[in-house]
Amino acid sequence: MMKKKIYVTIAGKNPLYRVKALIKCRKEEIRLDDSKIVELYLSRNESAISQTAHKYGFRLRRIANNILNNNESAEECENDTYLEAWNLIPPNEPRTYLFAFLGKIIRHISIDMCRRNSAKKRYAMFCELTQEMHECIPGNSDVMREVEVNALTESIDTFLEACSLEQRNVFVRRYWFFDTISEICKLYGYSQSKVKTMLFRMRKELQIHLEKEGYTI
Repeated sequence: MMKKKIYVTIAGKNPLYRVKALIKCRKEEIRLDDSKIVELYLSRNESAISQTAHKYGFRLRRIANNILNNNESAEECENDTYLEAWNLIPPNEPRTYLFAFLGKIIRHISIDMCRRNSAKKRYAMFCELTQEMHECIPGNSDVMREVEVNALTESIDTFLEACSLEQRNVFVRRYWFFDTISEICKLYGYSQSKVKTMLFRMRKELQIHLEKEGYTI
């Protein structure tokens, strides 16, 4: 197991840290493809961390910051994500889905931090999104004890594959990246009413899809 102290760097009395403060990638450095980065992890080459930070650091911090609305906390979550990735690769080998693998890690870490900190505004936002998804996805019920989470994930993926690209983009931005409605509107040039209507209809359609798959909402 990699020890956190290998990557911690402390500036003055600031207890927060970032991997990239210790292992810097030059701006002109060529970004490796995911398969080669994963090979670095598998060979226990510590440059895997800097290569990951160079390629995906900004996008990972954005996910964390959308949840926490705090740059320093987002950077801490980013650092913890690299540590977790180091400990999970191997046995995992996400050669073709590295960003999704990292994104899942940083979302969980950031949500846990949000719950611990209980910053009212951000926690309220997180609860709002959770409530939206509770309309169509089973929670901590008997169903979840009886059915593998992976099976539920596959069912949701199947639903999204049947949606249009426009629908998938909006759904993922809202529930994976935690973008606000306003941010989605700005990104795609949609009106707020269009985005809200699209998400509402997709949640209802997802609910019907899952019920047909045997889930009880």
